[in-house]
Amino acid sequence: MGQRRRELGRRGESRAIRYLEARGCQVVVSNWRCQAGEVDVIVLDGACLAFVEVRTRRGQAYGRPEESITPHKLARMAAVAETYIYERGWESDWRLDVVAIQVRGGRVASIEWYRNVSMTLLK
Repeated sequence: MGQRRRELGRRGESRAIRYLEARGCQVVVSNWRCQAGEVDVIVLDGACLAFVEVRTRRGQAYGRPEESITPHKLARMAAVAETYIYERGWESDWRLDVVAIQVRGGRVASIEWYRNVSMTLLK
C-alpha cells in the first residue's frame, strides 16, 4: 500500500473516531490485531460493543467506500470480533459496523455509519 493511501486511511480512521464520539460512542481501542486479522476501531455504543471497519475514498471512480466491503472482509471482521470477545470474556451484545467516508478536494464530503452490517445492508 502506498504512503498516500496509508495516510488517507489514517486520516479517515481519525475522522471516524471523532464522528463516533460525537454520537455518544466511547472508543475502547483502535487498530486491534490478533491472529484472525485487525479491526480499525472498537467502540461502546451504549451497552453494545461495535467492531468498526472504516473505509475512506477519494472520488467515486471505484464506487462508494462501503461497496469495498466483501463477504470475505465481513467474515474476517466477525472472526476478529469473536476472538476479542472470547479473550475479554465479553458477555453482552456486539455487532459489526462500517463507517464510510467520502473525501473530495481534500475535505470530508460525506460520512455514513452503517450499524450491524450484513451484505444486504451494503448493497
